Amino acid sequence: MQPGGMWVEVRRVKGRTLAEMWKELFEAEGIPTRILSDGLEEGELSTYRVLVPRFREHVVEEVLRKI
Repeated sequence: MQPGGMWVEVRRVKGRTLAEMWKELFEAEGIPTRILSDGLEEGELSTYRVLVPRFREHVVEEVLRKI
């Protein structure tokens, strides 16, 4: 999590493809989503953080309960 920030981390995943899948799922539910690489490189070997606005974090929890 990012203390005091507008965006909070809701998932940390390996690989851009998986990060994009989470982003698509959350955005399909109307939740703005960002993905950020943890390292300098991007790709399937990198770790990604999936971020949503702090005020939408509770909606993410509801989405995750449904799956």
